[in-house]
Amino acid sequence: MRILVDTEVPAAEACFAALGDVIRRPGREITASDLRDVDALVVRSLTRVDEALLAEANRLRFVGTCTIGTDHIATGILAERGVAFASAPGCNAEAVVDQVLGSLSTLAERQGWRLLERRVGVVGAGNVGGRLLRRLAAMGVDCLACDPPRAEKERTDFVDLETLIDGCDVLCLHTPLVREGPHPTYHLLGAQAIAELVPGTVLLNAGRGDCLDGGALRQRLAGQGDISAVLDVWEHEPGIDPALRDLAEIATPHIAGHSLDGKRRGTQMIYRALCRELGLPARVSLADLLPPPPLRRLELGPGLAPEEALRLCIRAVHDVRRDHDSLLRESRRQGMARGFDACRANYPLRREFATLEVALAEPDTGLAALLAGAGFSVVSS
Repeated sequence: MRILVDTEVPAAEACFAALGDVIRRPGREITASDLRDVDALVVRSLTRVDEALLAEANRLRFVGTCTIGTDHIATGILAERGVAFASAPGCNAEAVVDQVLGSLSTLAERQGWRLLERRVGVVGAGNVGGRLLRRLAAMGVDCLACDPPRAEKERTDFVDLETLIDGCDVLCLHTPLVREGPHPTYHLLGAQAIAELVPGTVLLNAGRGDCLDGGALRQRLAGQGDISAVLDVWEHEPGIDPALRDLAEIATPHIAGHSLDGKRRGTQMIYRALCRELGLPARVSLADLLPPPPLRRLELGPGLAPEEALRLCIRAVHDVRRDHDSLLRESRRQGMARGFDACRANYPLRREFATLEVALAEPDTGLAALLAGAGFSVVSS
């Protein structure tokens, strides 16, 4: 069989070569003619799989996206054509939470406040938002959550969006893009909601760019300048608004989930799904695809304040300032769209917090709980 794979999908040969011929194409450049005589298509979020792309797909039987989100896939059309579909829910959720915590820690240092003293509101309690809530709670951070679809089904302690806006210092968006139905998320934070944000609010979006009205946010930032924005996802990617990029405190090119662990986990999940479709055993495990982390252990001596210790551990694994600087540099050097995509295509090695073992030289149950809650493996030295 012939398997067409986005060039940004890592370890594709290790997974799919035993199943057939692997053909590589950049995700944004995949065209209808590329799908002629192709049996399986494996993409990330850059490829819109719709009726136009499928026009010449004469023998396609499987489509997989190595991502959590599926709004770039016309799943109804695939179903009509009898094409099996699989996504990778949760594959990079831990990486996104890492990026969120790193961004908030960096912003807190830059602006002179403490994350542990803030109330964080999370909009969307799915794969990413749910993990973020659990980690924040384990760290001792006060949290509220808004998720109307889950509130209807689970009847838990979710609050509405207005309560979140009024009562939280930090708002984190982690919703899928839903344009229709009882709970649409397109411009969930529109002009009115953005205008009602309390001065001093930090607004972070690592969900979907279209869930936030970028124009309204730009006006609030440029006009009053009394809130802060941390943005990893944007409207009109890759040709994002340069003015909004410049106004955001932390601006990154849709790479929150781009850990090596998350990407390879996504590849392996789609590999397993294709094996199921073919009725074959999955012989490649995630462990087969992951190299040892470049930094395996960090030992902390006494005397560090809790948030200082947390920040040190975060930056030992991943420094979000690198991603911010990369977007600014490459978008100015190559132009916005080309620079944005270049940052993603050439993204450097990054591992997840869980790969770092943190040793405490002296017993400190409070610090151990904080670091373990953030996602690190904590041991006594």
